[in-house]
Amino acid sequence: MWANKLPVAASSAACIGVLRTGAQWREMPERYGKWNTVYKRFARWEEKGVWQALFAHVADDPDLESVMPDGSVIRAPMCAAGGSRKHGSQAEQSLGKSQGGFSTKIHVLVDALGNPLRFRLTGGQRHESTQADALLGGFAFDFVIAAKAYDSDALRKTIAECGAEAVIPPRSNRTKPVAYDQHLYKERHLVECLFNKLKWCRRIATRYDKLAQCYLAFLHFASTLLWLT
Repeated sequence: MWANKLPVAASSAACIGVLRTGAQWREMPERYGKWNTVYKRFARWEEKGVWQALFAHVADDPDLESVMPDGSVIRAPMCAAGGSRKHGSQAEQSLGKSQGGFSTKIHVLVDALGNPLRFRLTGGQRHESTQADALLGGFAFDFVIAAKAYDSDALRKTIAECGAEAVIPPRSNRTKPVAYDQHLYKERHLVECLFNKLKWCRRIATRYDKLAQCYLAFLHFASTLLWLT
């Protein structure tokens, strides 16, 4: 319809449609133009870092009184497997097997208002605490509010070195329980609310993409829309 001169507005609208419905690219309505043209533009923007740059631009003024890391397992159907070997193994594409089967895990950090700040992807079987340092690095915050899965002496030490307070309930197997602010801990529901909002987008709720970078681009795109609403 528009060949290679597809307007950016039409291309963006098409990407929103794919994001919200989870539809295959080739099933995209013809009114948006040729599906392959739209897909190539989406992939080209991903390669150039446009989606991440858009996300970073809108997320430049977070409320860092507290930050909250968390993780969520995302099921991956068989179409997410079988990627080209030149892109590496399934583990390199953040695919693995958890109790729920073939999956990937989204690791996210949100600010005190529940807005997303940073994402990491791993296989579904990886523990949340393995990505905590990568999520927290580079931010200045007062409190870290997290589930007991993040309870470790190493992470508590890292948080203390940042001049912040850990609001993390102790695991049941701790010999010496650690006190935490139970009132402030109630704010952790905000990160759960973020996952709920993201999973309204079917392209996020189920991972159809073979490449982790494409799935991450959809995450950045969806989060940009959330920051703007």
